[in-house]
Formats: sequence, structure tokens, C-alpha cells
Amino acid sequence: MSAKITKAIIPVAGWGTRRLPITKVVEKSMLPVGNRPLVDYSVQDLIKAGVTDIYMVVSNTEPCQVRAFYQDNLALNRYLVDRGKSDKLEKAKTLPENVHIHYVAQDPSAKYGTAVPIAMAVEEFKINEPVLVFMGDDFIWNPGGESAAEALVKASDGKNSAILGVEIDKKEVEKYGVLSAKDGNLVGVVEKPKPEEAPSNLINVSKYVMTPDLLKKIVKYVNENDFGPLDQEYMVTDPIDEYIREGGKMKIATTKGDYLDGGSVEGWLHANNVVCG
Repeated sequence: MSAKITKAIIPVAGWGTRRLPITKVVEKSMLPVGNRPLVDYSVQDLIKAGVTDIYMVVSNTEPCQVRAFYQDNLALNRYLVDRGKSDKLEKAKTLPENVHIHYVAQDPSAKYGTAVPIAMAVEEFKINEPVLVFMGDDFIWNPGGESAAEALVKASDGKNSAILGVEIDKKEVEKYGVLSAKDGNLVGVVEKPKPEEAPSNLINVSKYVMTPDLLKKIVKYVNENDFGPLDQEYMVTDPIDEYIREGGKMKIATTKGDYLDGGSVEGWLHANNVVCG
């Protein structure tokens, strides 16, 4: 039986510029897929794997729609009771009693890139144990089957870092970071290779288990570099590469299901067609 991991980080800050103009008024992670927001598919995936504490890095704008979604809406609850619709109270409840979401606000105009919110959460909440890291605008759809988080926990066994690889047609790899592996361990991520040069047909979908030693590398990378707004992003793959070069292990996990990405209009429409079809 795999060691239990009870904590997860989900970055959901940022302006969602690929989805303008709707993201002027709706946070990207709150765009609906069926009757639920994008981010909730990852939240429910993590809960299924045994996560009880979720650390969300949100934008520093108010009101925060993500926070509102995961709070009880007392006015709505009263309305449902008063109108004889108490049977809908369960649908209005978005978290089990034993699951808690903790928030830290990120200034979208400050440091930018996938490493930044992870470092923020680790420092803010003093995380010093293996943690799952999921981005907030995509998810793996595998109803009734093993969740992406369960696959990652199983691969890591609570001792190693792990990365989720999703299998795609090799002709499509030029759009993604592609995993290079040896003996089930990550060697590196090759960004947007030509199909004939791709080391595999497993793509990086930014879902991880990260051990404390890797988390410390990410914090150090963000704190010790000062990239300007027009320079490179603080990409989490940079400290991951360093971690592997120095002997750290990152197991590769795979799982069944559809990888659905709501970051683009086409991906979001496809996600709705799959989930609601």
C-alpha cells in the first residue's frame, strides 16, 4: 500500500490572458465545465486520493471567486430550506467536512511562472513533507477509474518525487513538453520536439508529487534569481532538472483517462463535450 500524502498545492492566480475577454470577470480556473468549475475537477481528484489540506495560490484581486465557491453560501442554504428544496443542500456543498482549503494571494504583476506559486505556498505554510502539485486549469477525466493523484501517490510511494505522463499520438508532441525516461525515472523534459526527435509520446501535464528536498530547490530557485518581466519565466522544470542532475529521483506515473485543458477556447469546449457528452 502506498504511503499517504495529505497535502496538495494548486496555483490558480494569473490573468488568464489566453481566455480574454471572459477572464476580465471570470477567473480562468472558475470557467465552467458542465456544472462545476475547472479547478474543482482537480480538487475532487485530490480528495479521492486522500488529500485533506489544499493550499491554493490565488490572485490578490477581490472578490476571489475560487474562495467564494468553496465557502458555504448561507443565503443560498436558507433559500433552499425556505422553499422546500433541502434536497439540494448537498449539491450546494462543495467540500467534505474533513477537507480544508488554505489560501495565499499572489500579485500577478510580480514574479511570473510555474515555480513561483509553489515556492509561495511552501514558505507561507512551512510545508516540509511530500505534497501533490496540480495546476488549476486542466485535469484528467477518468470517472470510475484511478485518479491522476492516486497514480502519482502510488508511483512515489511517499518517498520519491513523481511526475504524471499522459500518452498522446506522437504526431502531436510538438505542442508539449515531452518526458525523457530511463528505468521508470524522469531524465528530463524536452520542450516541443519534432515527432522524430521526441524521446517518448508521454507529455508533461504539470501534475507532480514533490518531496521536501525538491520543494527546497524550488524555493531557492525563485528567491535567488531576479528575472525581469521581459526575461524568462520562473519555470518549475528548471529546479526539477537541477534536482535530477544532482541525483534526485522523479518517478513517472501514468494513468488512463482523457487529458482536458481549459486554458484555450478549443480545449475548454472539448472538455465540456467529453464531460457532458
